[in-house]
Amino acid sequence: MKTALLLIAHGSRNADANDDLFALAETLRSVGPYDVVEAAFLELAEPTIEVAGGRCVAGGVERVILFPYFLSAGVHVRRDLAEHRDRLATRFPGVRFVLAEPLGRHELLRAIVLERAREAMP
Repeated sequence: MKTALLLIAHGSRNADANDDLFALAETLRSVGPYDVVEAAFLELAEPTIEVAGGRCVAGGVERVILFPYFLSAGVHVRRDLAEHRDRLATRFPGVRFVLAEPLGRHELLRAIVLERAREAMP
């Protein structure tokens, strides 16, 4: 099944802050395994979820994984992103839209936190 990965961050008025998500999308495009990789923002930045979701569909995919680039499953993930998923599914009925879990309590985050803390020590 041809699949797209739609990375979704909150978004910032500071373009430099949004660049992290664009860089991640570019890296994931080059290493696969997804047929299409797009970045989108919930608010404050472009592209919107609807625009980037449309780009995924234009890539001829049958499934889009909406990946919340969020640390926890708060209101934005459980309510807002679920609503965006449902709107995309209504707009593109031939495509399956799946909302993934956020980064959350994944065990690899522990290693990242420890590494970043170590880097901060002189």
